[in-house]
Amino acid sequence: METGRPVLLSGGNPQIPKGFGEGPVQAYIAAMPGWKQDVGRALDGLITAALPGVGKAVKWNSPLYGMQEGLWFLSFHCMTRYVKVAFFRGTELRPMPPVGSRQPLIRYLHIDQDGAFDEAQFTEWVRQASRLPGERM
Repeated sequence: METGRPVLLSGGNPQIPKGFGEGPVQAYIAAMPGWKQDVGRALDGLITAALPGVGKAVKWNSPLYGMQEGLWFLSFHCMTRYVKVAFFRGTELRPMPPVGSRQPLIRYLHIDQDGAFDEAQFTEWVRQASRLPGERM
């Protein structure tokens, strides 16, 4: 039965068509299931407040944020037990986000169901990341 809501992929990640701008990102956040939606709203709000005019897009069923067209510094994605925030040049942030990656430059922040994370530290990472070269995706 067609519900008009996006399909949720593994881990509850919404399947959102590729698109650029505020609309696709807000559609992604609105489709995030349960507690993850509150986390998505909080992340987007903090990023937007720290960087007015930040570029936004959805690609590969994940919202992307960047300061130059086609270049991105951050993304997030729904996993089963947490929301995974990826800083594409996270090894250059101080202090580094806590979770490593198989990719040499990427670092992650995992936000669990309680939704607790250090918003001041996150905002500082966003500001730092926005000044680094973005990743073409």
